[in-house]
Amino acid sequence: MRRYRVLFALAALMLVSVVSAAPPPQQISDFSGFVLNTRADLEGLANAALGDGVRPDGWTFNINNVGSPTFIADLWFDNELLAAIIFGESRPPGWIGAPTTQNPLLVVRYIRHDLELAADRQFGGSDRPANWRGGPAIARCDRAVQNLVQILVTAYTYNFQTNETALNYCATIAAEAEQQVLLKVLSTPEFEAGPTDLTLAVRGDLERLADEELGLNNRPADWRGNRDNTSATFLSDLFLDLDTLANAQLGLGERPAGWIGVLPNAPALAYRNLRHDLELLANELGRVPRPRGWQGLDPLAACDMNVQNLALLAQQRYGLALEEIGGQGAAYCAQVAQAANQIVENPPTPEGVEGEQAAEDDTFVAESDYAFSYLDSAATQYMGVMPPGTQFKAWYRNFGDSTMMFVSGEEFAVYVDLRWTTLSPDIFTRLPTLEGVKPLTFCDARWCNGPAPTPTPTGSGAIQALLNAGTPQAAPDVEEVRGDKTQVSWNNIRVTYLLDNPNTRTAQVALEICTDTTQTDCEPVVQIFDNGTGALKPVLSQYNGLNVFEFPYGYTANLLIEGSTLFSPDIWISDPTIR
Repeated sequence: MRRYRVLFALAALMLVSVVSAAPPPQQISDFSGFVLNTRADLEGLANAALGDGVRPDGWTFNINNVGSPTFIADLWFDNELLAAIIFGESRPPGWIGAPTTQNPLLVVRYIRHDLELAADRQFGGSDRPANWRGGPAIARCDRAVQNLVQILVTAYTYNFQTNETALNYCATIAAEAEQQVLLKVLSTPEFEAGPTDLTLAVRGDLERLADEELGLNNRPADWRGNRDNTSATFLSDLFLDLDTLANAQLGLGERPAGWIGVLPNAPALAYRNLRHDLELLANELGRVPRPRGWQGLDPLAACDMNVQNLALLAQQRYGLALEEIGGQGAAYCAQVAQAANQIVENPPTPEGVEGEQAAEDDTFVAESDYAFSYLDSAATQYMGVMPPGTQFKAWYRNFGDSTMMFVSGEEFAVYVDLRWTTLSPDIFTRLPTLEGVKPLTFCDARWCNGPAPTPTPTGSGAIQALLNAGTPQAAPDVEEVRGDKTQVSWNNIRVTYLLDNPNTRTAQVALEICTDTTQTDCEPVVQIFDNGTGALKPVLSQYNGLNVFEFPYGYTANLLIEGSTLFSPDIWISDPTIR
């Protein structure tokens, strides 16, 4: 029954179209293709586990209807059904399961994560069949690492440099994220002044633990006992003594799960690693409560480092209230992980953030400087010039290098360009992105006058700057097309593959659009308008009287593919391994 309740909750995702979702380019640029590839791999795994075409009772069989409002919910449900066959009632460590967010990108990424765990069990480790499509490397990482990347990309506008093909990708990108935590959280003057005293406290607690375990002032022969925090070897000696005590009490090389055992060069990170491992050792040795005089009072110090990093960023950016979380040891860390993950997956709007941002009520309030206003972030539905001095509050920013943002004020909620407002670029970068969000726009103020085309430029000013920045042209009138032509789907498009480019994962294809899925009664595709770029797709050549276009592998939506009597909004291009 629990799974059915979760399925019902996931149905709320129908409010966010699979096709219209627009994830940040740093993560997944082709969301629809990502969803369809995940479904294809789920079906392949089911064939491998149960036999071709055999499915568990209750399987939804919602395989390629990406326009279905329950497509993502059905994908999650079927993945859980198959997991019950492969794992039984238990699940492997790290299984994410039922999502706690309605962000479609995150939900599908978590489904892909769990699907890969099931594939590990079925195929043995990282082995996969030749037709396995796979997903982005980030989907193999645990939930905390995924959300570390999420918050740094969306809330801090950081562009990760870790390559998808990096050896041990998850550990590498987590290390890159930790460097950003060092820069953004641990590099304050207050913290930088503290590591020496904090690390000296670690030495004191290590000595207390050694007294409890070995007897007062009894130490192994190679114990360094360096308490001079001005010594060049202070940190390394502390590291070696901690290792010595662990060997003496647990056995040579035996360590508790989660042990870091690394001494970074940065003093702040070195302190955190040493404190973490000392607390872990004290827990392993049963010293709960701690010995009298113990100076390590922060329970977060014993948590997994990725959870610590995520919690610190969530506290700084979203006001996560760590002081309200109770418990100790593993139970405390589990609660911190859950709270930090949930707030990053469901970030509050700027006005709802507690702490420093809430104290600055006017942080995201600014004024217009003759800003052009639009009902869409692509700046195609012009609504007039917002008069100078008009006050608004900014809520979301567009992706990548775009300077468009969603703002609201008295009788309007529109998109404007940052450059024609008084909002500073620094504040702009603190806005959450439009990922998984489609704000309701309207314009009823006295100055609103549209929708209409953007006025002709006069050679300078806001109009010229916007057009120079590449404002997309308006899309063809779909309603007008519908009146003259019949809509079909990508199943009705006959594709003739002419040339593949494995490096770019694209294919040059000749296209015909057909009356039904048997693809027997067809007509040439005469033109394709890409609403994503706001332009016609170029015709590269002709093949047997058919226009030749280039497309990436997988599913592409937000198109207007036209024949003489038919049109389709989407297309599927198969990669060479599945044709």
